[in-house]
Amino acid sequence: MNITTTIRTKVNRMDTGDVFTYDSLAIPQSGLTAAAKALSRLVKEGTIRRYKNGLYYKPKTTVFGEVKPREEVLLQNYLFEDGKQIAYVTGVRLYNQLGLTSQISNVIKVASKDKQIKTTIGNIKVKPSKSYVEVTKNNVPLLQILDVIKDFNSIPDFNKEQGITFLEEKINNLSYSDKNKMVSFAKKYPPKVRALVGAILENLDMDELSNSLKDSINYLSLYEFGITKKILPTIKNWNVA
Repeated sequence: MNITTTIRTKVNRMDTGDVFTYDSLAIPQSGLTAAAKALSRLVKEGTIRRYKNGLYYKPKTTVFGEVKPREEVLLQNYLFEDGKQIAYVTGVRLYNQLGLTSQISNVIKVASKDKQIKTTIGNIKVKPSKSYVEVTKNNVPLLQILDVIKDFNSIPDFNKEQGITFLEEKINNLSYSDKNKMVSFAKKYPPKVRALVGAILENLDMDELSNSLKDSINYLSLYEFGITKKILPTIKNWNVA
């Protein structure tokens, strides 16, 4: 089966509204030229639409006319590569989704270990952010918890007392294995993150996990989060204020 036939077959199997790239079509490097020509023919036929260079979708028509894919659907193509997750959404867009802020930003931060993901999707600007560890589908929820702690002081319209409650509930509900993974990931983050993770774990009576972070904290430094002992009684043991 040649490249043109392969692409047409894959497109025919897609649902309307599906978004795809060269990567998701699994086109070998040697077949990229033929693939580009095949996709151009499908665009001219109206079978698919080109959203922007390298990004296509199968049009969906309703009684109100043709509907473009939602921004969230388009964004997914930048989070995966060869079927594996390599990036995740962080920043204000994430904190809004988690219910930590009411603000909505027209900038989406996307964190990846090795890629700088920067693009525009409709009215949304996608900007790169740093992931401190390699991203996988399974560790994204853990990295997002750590990002909340990292950005604790900069989340807009953020109630810090409710934020600590949120973090305690999230961490407490993790499996034992995921708690250990989160602690190992925290060691890759800035010291202030390790300090607040340690204070939260100690407050949850998870001393074995919190103790593993103590040697990584500089007790000559003060880690300012704008929280009090009333909110988190263990902060005095971690130089958190």
